Amino acid sequence: MKRRALLTTALLTSVAGSGLGAGVARAAAPGPSVTRTGTTTLDTQAIFFVSYDGLVNNNSFQKNGLLTYKGHQYAVWYTADRNAVVGRRALGATTWSTVRVGHTLRYNDSHNVISMGVSKVDGRLHLHMDSHSDGFTYVKSVAGLMDNPAGLSWTASRFGAPRSTLDGLALTSQFTYPQFISTPEGKLQLSYRVAVSGNGRNALAEYDGSTWTALGEWSSSTGTYTSEHGSSTARNMYLHGIDYDSNGRLHSFFTWREQNAAVMCSSGGITNHDTGYVYSDDRGRTWRTNAGTVVGTTGGSDKVAVTDSGLVVDALNPDHSLMNQESQFTDSAGLPHAIISYVPGRFGQCTTNYVSNRTTNGRAFHLRKNSSGTWQKTEIPLALNSSQRTRLVLDKYDNAYAVLPFGRIAGASKASGYADWTLLFDGSGLNAFGEVVIDEMRIAQDNVLSVMYQEKSSGTTPSALRVADFRLPT
Repeated sequence: MKRRALLTTALLTSVAGSGLGAGVARAAAPGPSVTRTGTTTLDTQAIFFVSYDGLVNNNSFQKNGLLTYKGHQYAVWYTADRNAVVGRRALGATTWSTVRVGHTLRYNDSHNVISMGVSKVDGRLHLHMDSHSDGFTYVKSVAGLMDNPAGLSWTASRFGAPRSTLDGLALTSQFTYPQFISTPEGKLQLSYRVAVSGNGRNALAEYDGSTWTALGEWSSSTGTYTSEHGSSTARNMYLHGIDYDSNGRLHSFFTWREQNAAVMCSSGGITNHDTGYVYSDDRGRTWRTNAGTVVGTTGGSDKVAVTDSGLVVDALNPDHSLMNQESQFTDSAGLPHAIISYVPGRFGQCTTNYVSNRTTNGRAFHLRKNSSGTWQKTEIPLALNSSQRTRLVLDKYDNAYAVLPFGRIAGASKASGYADWTLLFDGSGLNAFGEVVIDEMRIAQDNVLSVMYQEKSSGTTPSALRVADFRLPT
């Protein structure tokens, strides 16, 4: 597969504001800005070990490790003695109340994250944890806990016993990457991978307030992919995210990872290739390409496959250490945005060590669908200095923010066509290890970007886990 040339950065065009009435001018929307307003401590001694270049408490693909609902913020992590903990605070409070939920981390594997979800239909908090291509642990709260945080005490008695099924629904013996998403009707869905890296499928389950139901798998691991170096017949689709927009459309960006290293120029690279995109207008039952062509049905025989045409929105061969599971967000118009990162061709056409090459030459890119329906990509002009992932959020004015490794924050304005990316916060004082977890839901609650990070340590010496808050434009 030939690598596409980078898309040209969008030109900045000045547009005169039209009057709202006689002699009244339309006020310009503010550009991106962050003001650090404080930092709170979740745990002075959180578990620390490096696995797959990351930490179990701060893998950016967690959805959600940190969330806000009805004026309260919630966080999950593992303590130094391996206990799974969930914390709660009122927005603006400086201290957290914590509860141990009765489970201890089994392995030193950074994939075994804790993810949270809220079922709005019954006000429960759901936790899914400790799984990497094997079994999982599931805990849910009593009904109404999330609807009445001021009236219900934050104690272990509010949570049920840990279970190895979803209330009796086993799903799969090879489970990874739990991601909870709330449907527009208030049901709760769980996205996950069945099987293993390089040979896995994405699937969905759904909770209606009383029962979990397996909706089934929707991506395929089969078919032949051929690069200029060789071919592969097995793979898995890694999601950058899965999110509903304000109109009820479900969006998902993804990359493919091939099982056979023969597709790469060097065995030291990583077999990820291409950025794809699909959406669903029927709550994840049917999947369509950007052009609207149906390419898969959840639980059906036809699944989204690497051989389907129309999936790729940014082409890249497996020779550039493209990262999987980066980040996505939708803007106020329901348009999808993503962050992707790789080693650009100007640094060479063959990465030989994906960690060191990404650390030295990796760059993040903002990929988005514009209002005319075309895709644009802009390089964020900052070195990653890390092999790890970047998170993306948009504020109420649709300005974009990239939260880079080490807690650095860059921003770009909608007014510029996202052409003016600049560093807004350099990570000073955080001493963050690498990837961070962000609160996707809080921005809409009180216009604050919350970033959960863990301080650097060495070996298995525990370190502090904290949340830094940044006020966004009002």
